[in-house]
Amino acid sequence: MVAALLAAGLALRVFFIAHGVSQDDDTDIYQELARNWFHHGVYGFSGGNGIDPTLIRLPGYPLFLGIVFSIFGDGHMRMAELLQALLDLCGCWLIFDTARREVSPRAGWAALTLAVLCPFTAGYTASGMTESLSISCVALAIGSMARLLRAVRANQSTMLPMTGLVLALACAILLRPDGVLLPAAFCTGLLWYAKRDVGSTRGLRLAVLAGVLAMLPLAPWTIRNYRVFHVFEPLAPRNANNPGEFVPNGFHRWMRTWSIEFVNTGTVAWNMGSDPIDLDVIPARACDPGPECREMAAVIAAYNVHNAITPELDARFEALAAEHIRKHPLEYYVEMPVLRVLDMWLRPRTELFDIDVFWWRIGEHPMGSGIAVGLGALNLGYLVLAVGGFRTRRVPLAVALLLYVLLRCIVLGTLESPEQRYTMEAFPILLLAGGCALAGKGRGSEAPSFR
Repeated sequence: MVAALLAAGLALRVFFIAHGVSQDDDTDIYQELARNWFHHGVYGFSGGNGIDPTLIRLPGYPLFLGIVFSIFGDGHMRMAELLQALLDLCGCWLIFDTARREVSPRAGWAALTLAVLCPFTAGYTASGMTESLSISCVALAIGSMARLLRAVRANQSTMLPMTGLVLALACAILLRPDGVLLPAAFCTGLLWYAKRDVGSTRGLRLAVLAGVLAMLPLAPWTIRNYRVFHVFEPLAPRNANNPGEFVPNGFHRWMRTWSIEFVNTGTVAWNMGSDPIDLDVIPARACDPGPECREMAAVIAAYNVHNAITPELDARFEALAAEHIRKHPLEYYVEMPVLRVLDMWLRPRTELFDIDVFWWRIGEHPMGSGIAVGLGALNLGYLVLAVGGFRTRRVPLAVALLLYVLLRCIVLGTLESPEQRYTMEAFPILLLAGGCALAGKGRGSEAPSFR
């Protein structure tokens, strides 16, 4: 039965790989970094005077692509995607194993079915971005931590499960800057659960050991950045800029005063620095009627002259943001972040498929709109099941899992450019909790050892 479900999951992922999904510009960035690193020994981008070093992306995914290209041929993205699919299925099995051991066999089967047939996680295996491997890291962390705590309770060797946990945490950090949220949540959870069985001292020792070992791979990257750029940068800059490059922080802050939807990201944020910004696509909430709206229109018009933001123009965006925040502090610090997070969780996950960003305009693309509605309903279904699972108080490792989701939501609320893909790393948690919800309280079900 397990083999049959995994085979169905593999078929779904191969389907996405064969038919292709919408690729992101980040894919080209990661491929170029991999080629220059492995072929020329420089982690950077090709320019007029050779290869310029960079630190705008962490080295985890370029390393993965570089290894794949070295073995299977330069630019062989299909093989990279197939490997991502296999790793994703390994993550599905780990979710299944955790649910069946900690809750019940029925919960395991339900979680496995939800995981292997999930079109969202399956779709990302066919993309050249960090999401798929990051999702696999979260699944590995869940499975390894459950095994580690069982070993601690049974007074058995913890070396193998600790190795798995450290590998998951370290890889998550090397893939994405927000990967640090995984060790923050899981090391805290490890301390919380271990202290009940072996005491606070040993629990703290285990948590610190896992955290320190997970951070060690960042040391060479941090040293390299200091030697090349003379800055302390253990991760990657928030705005993906090299040291000394101009960052339009005023524009970003202005965006955070009103941007809450993925549409705002596509029609305004992604235009910055390359395309005009249409004043008509900016919602009315961006300014108060009167002088503020007139100044915003003037600033947008000045930007559209050259489609570029100078320091002087950025200062005008900063002034707009400061004035709006002064008048609406609760809106800026609470309402806008909450709405951005809700948009990232609830909006139909159409970003990987050939569906118009304005999917609700049914008359323009009825089939695409129908698919979008279906994807939105399915996404909502996964969320409802997950909430139901946590409400039963039978989800294993609930402290660590909920803390990870909470930390992720707090960080996502600070972004001015919401995208649904930023919540994908939490999907292994939804799948595990959803399996617990579907299992019910039938025979063989019990409260997990670690909840």
